Amino acid sequence: MEQQGNNPSSSSCKADRKTIEKIRRNQMKDLCMKLNSLVPHEKNSKEVLSLSDQLEEAANYIKKVQINLERMRQRKESLIAGVNPISRSSSERMAGTLPHIEIHSVDSALKVVLITGLDCQFMFNDIIRMLHEEGAEIINASYTVIGDTIFHSLHSKVGECATSSGYRAARISEKLKQFVGAAAS
Repeated sequence: MEQQGNNPSSSSCKADRKTIEKIRRNQMKDLCMKLNSLVPHEKNSKEVLSLSDQLEEAANYIKKVQINLERMRQRKESLIAGVNPISRSSSERMAGTLPHIEIHSVDSALKVVLITGLDCQFMFNDIIRMLHEEGAEIINASYTVIGDTIFHSLHSKVGECATSSGYRAARISEKLKQFVGAAAS
């Protein structure tokens, strides 16, 4: 009978287990180092933490990030909930009066605010075309969509001559109001 300690297959099996265990420990060490590198540390801290302390610090950091993420998610939901009901009710209130235009004229400057639904979104292009036809220079044009309502904003310059610019601005304003009024009816 042979002793198990002298058995070559038994010693190779022990060597395999030792190699496998060494590889596992090295992988765990690498993973712990990666985890530790992802956790922010105090800049002044030169203290070397034990592996268990590093893992505890990582766990605490992950908990802190989860709490902050949940707070941000709740804040986002509250902001969305706060905006949507207002935009819906304002859209519903204005639904009977859309499209709506407001025109403000100061000297040669003309500010146009056009409020439309999604079904009249191309009306803004017609307003710009009409201003160009009247010789107005477009300075700035933008829009914002809130719910089913589009708020268009346009700044233009009517003319150089102060005496005729007031008359031209009034004429352009009237023409734009008639255009939007006809589209609303």
